Amino acid sequence: MALENPYKDIPGTIIFDAEQSRKGYWLNQFCMSLMKAPNRDRFKTDQRAYLDEWSMSEEQKQAVLDMDLNRAMQLGGNIYFLAKIGATHGKSFQQMAGSMTGMSEDAYRAMMVGGGRSIEGNRYLGEDGDAQPQHQPQGQADQTKKA
Repeated sequence: MALENPYKDIPGTIIFDAEQSRKGYWLNQFCMSLMKAPNRDRFKTDQRAYLDEWSMSEEQKQAVLDMDLNRAMQLGGNIYFLAKIGATHGKSFQQMAGSMTGMSEDAYRAMMVGGGRSIEGNRYLGEDGDAQPQHQPQGQADQTKKA
């Protein structure tokens, strides 16, 4: 039974809590397996075959194949574990974070050096700040599905 989670109303944020941990257990175990070179080699050789060795949902496997880190996080992935997928593909954490926000690596770096996103319009869902779902790549995809 899910507990009341007041933090579910923070735009652009997925809190990795006990519920997310349970949901993403095998996804995160897969990510941790990529710490070993032979596993990275097997994954890069045939991603689908390697993923099929893990008890993940089809949605989780597809998120990995698509490198859709936002979706992987929604499905229980922990960003620090998911970073191992990016590293396996030669991506820096900064490149991954930029892709998650729909920004180029340079634009993401400039935003962070400039102090990050403004809190204005981003305190809770329903405001109109730049971190709100309707302004994010994953939120735009959700809007397309609803249309």
